[in-house]
Amino acid sequence: MEFNIKVGLKNKQEKVVVMEDTAKMFGSGAALVFATPMMIGLMEGAAMNAVQKYLPEGYSTVGVSVAIKHTSATAVGKKVWANAELVEIDRKRLVFKVEAFDEDKQIGEGVHERFIIEEEKFMNNLK
Repeated sequence: MEFNIKVGLKNKQEKVVVMEDTAKMFGSGAALVFATPMMIGLMEGAAMNAVQKYLPEGYSTVGVSVAIKHTSATAVGKKVWANAELVEIDRKRLVFKVEAFDEDKQIGEGVHERFIIEEEKFMNNLK
């Protein structure tokens, strides 16, 4: 199947950091700051949503790789956002440049890969 996606597609996803988003609450650290796994989730969501509307019904993407640096801490109450840009397509493999920011600075960056899947077939393979 051919997909109607092109290099250069972009998306932005944002949220305000709440207590449940902190490293301490997530269990990934002791500090009450935006957790790295939460930042990565925001980046993955931005990437997924950059291409989802261009895929046929019944298709989606799954994350398969992240190479991310979390470079700066963010306090509870600050707005954060992730930008994703599709930079490479290799059949069903999609590569995104991802960046994350808070109100004051860049807080993370890296590369994220996703694969296009046929949802029903993918789920049936798990049974």
